Amino acid sequence: MRQAVCAACVVLSLGYAACAGSGNEPLDLPPDADGFITTQLGFKYKAVRRGEGPKPTTRDRVLMHYLCKLEDGTVIDSSYARGQPEVHGLLDLVRGFREALLLMPVGSHFEVIVPGWLGYGSEGIEGVVGRNETLTFNIELYSIVEG
Repeated sequence: MRQAVCAACVVLSLGYAACAGSGNEPLDLPPDADGFITTQLGFKYKAVRRGEGPKPTTRDRVLMHYLCKLEDGTVIDSSYARGQPEVHGLLDLVRGFREALLLMPVGSHFEVIVPGWLGYGSEGIEGVVGRNETLTFNIELYSIVEG
């Protein structure tokens, strides 16, 4: 049961699926004191490694490794823990996760801080993600999947 609920931390409920992002955030914004860049949309990211490949679009599916944790550090979902990267469509992800991927060239590894309203919002996920809870993602983007 917990595995199925935690997998929901990546896949978005249908109510949020229509919120597509622009992916047009400039990558030359100055970092905050903590090294993160705050986007106009309101999430923060830090490039651990910046890739050289193409960036995905909202219609793409991508192969990636990711880890999602709560503000207290509790890991709620992790492809690393399952031992293999996973393929997900960008439109199936919470908005903050999707928007970060739109900024990531293939080969990148980003740390992303997503405020609650760009994650699971005022509903959260009962017993897993609180209402308007901030999430932190570590994302490694390996490829854009054809087909």
